[in-house]
Amino acid sequence: EAARGALSDWIVIKDGKIENYQVVTPTAWNIGPQDSDSVHGPMEQAFIGSEIADMADPVELGHVARSFDSCLVCTVHAYDAKTGKELSKFQVSGLC
Repeated sequence: EAARGALSDWIVIKDGKIENYQVVTPTAWNIGPQDSDSVHGPMEQAFIGSEIADMADPVELGHVARSFDSCLVCTVHAYDAKTGKELSKFQVSGLC
């Protein structure tokens, strides 16, 4: 297990050579979108209801994201869930 959560690797070796390799990282578990039953992923759930003091500088979203993975959040894109239209793009200066 990695510091950010479960790290899973699957490997198939055939005739002494790697035939297939698959990895699921902690980021994939934490950041994953809604599943086939419309259940929000962990980070999506954490974002819902988060209070944003300044929409021009939503540092709170960065705090939530980094609570799952400290390597995240150089840039956040906000989209309208119904239309897919990009609402805003926020870049965290000096960290990336």
